[in-house]
Amino acid sequence: MSKSAIHTTRYIVTEGPIGVGKTSLTTLFADELGARLILEQAEENPFLSDFYRDSARYRFQTQMFFLLNRYQQQEEMVQPDLFTRITISDYLFAKDRIFAYLNLNDHELALYEQIYKMLEPKIVRPDLVIFLQADTDTLLKRIRQRGRPFEKEINRDYIAAVNEAYNQFFFHYSETPLLVINTSDIDFVHRREDLDDLLKQIMSMKQGTQYYVPKGKR
Repeated sequence: MSKSAIHTTRYIVTEGPIGVGKTSLTTLFADELGARLILEQAEENPFLSDFYRDSARYRFQTQMFFLLNRYQQQEEMVQPDLFTRITISDYLFAKDRIFAYLNLNDHELALYEQIYKMLEPKIVRPDLVIFLQADTDTLLKRIRQRGRPFEKEINRDYIAAVNEAYNQFFFHYSETPLLVINTSDIDFVHRREDLDDLLKQIMSMKQGTQYYVPKGKR
């Protein structure tokens, strides 16, 4: 797949709820396009496993670590080759607010918003966002299969709430071109034809929101 086919699209972001497969797809895309790969560093958050055990106690520390860590990573990303080489990331900076509004109380959220609004204007906007969807049971199955230690305490109610919050966020999203992909019935990791078809649709993306329809359902 030629990089020139992307035309002016230089910065692509893959997003979606926990367990949807965004890191796997982002890595595959980067390999196919010879792109620079930016991966979220969730494992580096020292509060995350505690958060899944006791969210009320650790929610603010967890959220602030994510916000500042993501911001630092975005700052490091803004180098001259961002504009001459394709860059693909497995997270959108704005998604930090999805979790903030889901987890923080009003007082914590007020402080969070002050800090977020100081950081957000410095973030580079992507040329394309790919939103991956799946039903909650599929997300839970994938989370269990990958077996990350810090996710062992995660429960279904929380995943369902995250899933709904993502759907609401992207239902109203209009900041960039958006490709919505329901991954419940496709396997881009193990079926080459699924990956090729996804890549083809990405290459043909224009403005606005488009919904991916699997090849077998067209």
